[in-house]
Amino acid sequence: MNRVELFGQAARAVADLVAEIPADRFDGPGLGEWDLRALVGHTSRALLTVETYLDRPAEREDLATAAAYVAAGRRLAADAGGGVAQRGRDAGAALGPAPAEAFTAIVDRVLPRCERADDPVIATIAGGMRLSVYLETRTFELVVHGVDIADALGVSPPAFASPVWRSSLQLAAAVVALGADSPVLLRALTGRASLPPGFSIV
Repeated sequence: MNRVELFGQAARAVADLVAEIPADRFDGPGLGEWDLRALVGHTSRALLTVETYLDRPAEREDLATAAAYVAAGRRLAADAGGGVAQRGRDAGAALGPAPAEAFTAIVDRVLPRCERADDPVIATIAGGMRLSVYLETRTFELVVHGVDIADALGVSPPAFASPVWRSSLQLAAAVVALGADSPVLLRALTGRASLPPGFSIV
């Protein structure tokens, strides 16, 4: 699978999960301070930002890898304070009275644009980067929050294809490798130690 196909498969798998959410569950617990509607809304932004950035060409490529974007995004999120949480709530509200149908409509609208695009350099919140590289980060976002949605519902994770899981795990490891935590992750993955409380790459 190329990066567009990985993104598409992840988006469809999350949309299938969202379609199974009972209407009365959207006001229930989601993740942290988000209810389930806000969590689904935040997840939809993995698609909506692609749509927005496709209309924002960049003059230069500032970020060459997905790992560099995730690392930059972590710093930006820290600076934003509660902005990320509020954008999730706003995106959830924007899904309207039929959030599952609205989520699928976003998927149906955005994926064809990605398939038609010619891998332009786009202007993201962290700087200019190739669409294909940005899509790798959005696939990661869909996988992480797809699992979050499933956990909130107490059901199995979405049916992501093996290459989608592999892409997301490779990106997570690449982000760790940019810093000083590589030994920490390696020890945990090989059963030598547990991850420290609160360990996160995002």
